[in-house]
Formats: sequence, C-alpha cells, structure tokens
Amino acid sequence: MATVRRRKEQGIRVFFLGIALASITTLGLIVLFLFMEGLPIFKEVSLQDFLFGRYWYPTDDPGEFGIFALIVASVAVTLVSSAISIPLGVMTALYLAEIASSRLREWVKPVVELLAALPSVVIGFFGMVIVAPFLQDVLDVATGLNLFNASLMLAFMSIPTICSISEDAIFSVPAELKEASLALGATHWETIARVIIPASLSGICTAVILGMSRAIGETMVVLMVAGGAAMVPSSIFDPVRPMPASIAAEMAEAPFRGDHYYALFATGIVLFVFTLLFNLVADHISSKYRQVGAATL
Repeated sequence: MATVRRRKEQGIRVFFLGIALASITTLGLIVLFLFMEGLPIFKEVSLQDFLFGRYWYPTDDPGEFGIFALIVASVAVTLVSSAISIPLGVMTALYLAEIASSRLREWVKPVVELLAALPSVVIGFFGMVIVAPFLQDVLDVATGLNLFNASLMLAFMSIPTICSISEDAIFSVPAELKEASLALGATHWETIARVIIPASLSGICTAVILGMSRAIGETMVVLMVAGGAAMVPSSIFDPVRPMPASIAAEMAEAPFRGDHYYALFATGIVLFVFTLLFNLVADHISSKYRQVGAATL
C-alpha cells in the first residue's frame, strides 16, 4: 500500500515537473526567437544609435532606426498611468475592505472584477470616441489622442487589478491583529495605517506589480489613443508612440527579414528587457516590504 502511494506521489511530482519544464522551455524558445530575429539589425546600426537615436524613419533609404522617442513614450505613459491608478486602486481597496459595509462590498467587488475583464479594444474605442473629443474641447489641445489619454485608459485598465488583489490582501489580515490594536487604544484610522497596511504591504506591492506590468506591455489601447507620433513629447498632451504600438502598427507592413523587420524585433528585445528589469526590481521591493512588515508586526 505504501509503495503504491509513493508511486502515485512520484507520478504526480513528475507530471507537475513536466508542466513547469514545458512552460520554461516555451518561454526560452520565445526569447531565443526574439533575439535571433532582432540582433541582425545591429549589423546596420550601432546599439547606441538604435537606443538613443531621435528619428524613427524605417522606410527611408537608408532607413533611420532610432527608438529613443518610443522608449520615452513607453516610460512616460507607464509612469503617468501608475500615478493615477496606484493611489485610486489602493484607496478603493482600503475602503472596500475596512470601511464599506458588507452589503456594499458584495455589490461593488463583482463590478470591479468585471471591469478587469473588459477587452482592451473596448477601452481603446472608448478613449478614442469619447475621451479624445472631450479632452480636445475642454483642454483646448491640438488632438485628444495623446499621452494623457493613453495614460487615463491604461489607468482605467490597471485600477481593477490593483484594487481586487489589494482588497484580498487587506481582507486577509488576521482579525486578531486589528482587535489587538483597537484594544490598545488605537483608533480605526491608526489601525489601518500602522497595522493593516504594513501587514498587507507585500500583497499590495504584488497588485501594483501586476497593474503596472499590464500597463507597460499593453498594445491595443496605446495603438488606438496615444496618437502614433514617434517623437519625444514635450508635455503630457503631445501625441506619442510607445514601443508596443509601433511593433503592432508596422510589423504587418515590414518586409520579411528586412532591416525594418529586424528593427521591430530589436524593439521587442528592448521592451522585453524593460519588463524583465521592472519585474526584478518590483519583486525585490515586494520581498523587502514583506520582511519589513513581518519585522514591524
């Protein structure tokens, strides 16, 4: 009997190991393909000119393949959207978990999770048809398809993810910690600030990581509402073209295995490196806050 049980456990272990190896292998093959198709562009243009070149004219003869404006656009859109989505998402999660009544929470939580399931093309269409004319009329800007519009739509996409995961992390804080804080004379707000937030900070950081990761790699929304201008923005109301939008807009028209084709894959490499570095830094911060929160408690 014990032998049969060990064989079953070993079989299950091998099964899950195979699934994990398949996932890692698939990721490795994707990365390998990305580098194989992107590195040949550096035979025509140096790495410095590619990263810091100010002009992106891939169809000229000879073409110019500077993606500095695309990098700046991606970073700017991500930072502005994060400045909007992180405070709103976390504060909404705190309200739902600690302040709102259970009846209100039962109504609002499914709505928030439903918003997270909205297709990005629907959000992009909303930004293009509704928000863009509104911004153009109210703010008197040249075009409503700009960096600020793209950031608003990305924030709209990120807030449900940040709110839902943060609310689960806050709600999972043991009731004993809250009761002990209140029993020692702390007010509800002091308990939230000094007990609940530190205890759930790791989960909140995870929510922020997922929300920002969705923003930095989003394609359809920025393709539809960012304006599509490959230039360094001078204000948040200038049209921009982030890296994912440039890849999606031009890949179908790029000659196969031509310089334009290789340049777009090299842009994908840069986007991959940015995302990887961001996740490594975010994971380090999350781990650090997890240790700080445990030490504080």
